[in-house]
Amino acid sequence: MISYAISIVFKIIYLIIIVVVLISWIPVFNIEKEPLASIVAVYNKIMAPFKAIIPPIGMLDISPIVAIIALQILERLLYSILVPLGL
Repeated sequence: MISYAISIVFKIIYLIIIVVVLISWIPVFNIEKEPLASIVAVYNKIMAPFKAIIPPIGMLDISPIVAIIALQILERLLYSILVPLGL
């Protein structure tokens, strides 16, 4: 049950990252208005450690890609620990 809840949380995090990256490509959206401001605030908290380590390459920011890969590894690690315990 806990592993299922963790899986849902990680999927929500992936969705937030993807939505903010896609929105950043479209200049029409104002990210200072709700509900986008809340989503971007969560995104910034998630991405802060990755952006501190990985600098942009020219005008390309690869930190969301690295974040998704790192989060998938963490999710699988947690899943492999929790499932055999029956959680």
